[in-house]
Amino acid sequence: MSHLINIFLEPAKVFADLREKPTFWVPMLLLAVLTAVSTLLYFLNVDPAWFAEYQSAQMLLQNPEMTSAELAQMQSIMPGARAMGWFAAVGALLVIVVVFLVYGVYYLLAGKITGQPVGFRHGLALVSWSSMPMVLGSLVVIGAVLTSSPQASLESMQLTNIDPLLVQLPMDHDWSLLARSFSLLNFWVWFLAALGWKTWFRTGWGQALVVVLLPSIVIYGVMALFAIL
Repeated sequence: MSHLINIFLEPAKVFADLREKPTFWVPMLLLAVLTAVSTLLYFLNVDPAWFAEYQSAQMLLQNPEMTSAELAQMQSIMPGARAMGWFAAVGALLVIVVVFLVYGVYYLLAGKITGQPVGFRHGLALVSWSSMPMVLGSLVVIGAVLTSSPQASLESMQLTNIDPLLVQLPMDHDWSLLARSFSLLNFWVWFLAALGWKTWFRTGWGQALVVVLLPSIVIYGVMALFAIL
């Protein structure tokens, strides 16, 4: 449990310990649960009537040719804010777990390519512990939900993301998806993951950064490409 504190204060020491005995359950579950809680808390606090109107506006924004009858039909089958909260919370929890499993496989394959002895358990440990800064992001969302107006979008609560921290783009803006998806905490996460790789395998920063950054470069690169096109 001391690793939960030391990952922020002495991350190299934490990764040195994890090299001999990799663990991942505590950080993975902590982040998954806090993400689910922050999501559920938003939907339990949002104004249901306002949220229904907000959803309608988003549907019209994405499908400007939608008729009033089609919009009314979509509204009739959409769950309310409270029900959606439970679905979204479970979905957020599952997404965190699945993403970590995928990254565990990725680090396993990266180890084979680079000739480093990376097991699946080590891969899970690396992604789980390096993602701990995202816990702070979930706590920020919880704080924002408790102190903000009930007539605000979930995206506006993500105060560590480029949008809304640095810019506020309309939803139909070409760069909106990328701005709303990119958290400034990513830089901290990337540093910790690279430090873990470097500590475990005695590599230089070059290899560590390439291995760690490659998935994000692909993901955000695709988003940027769609925005440009």
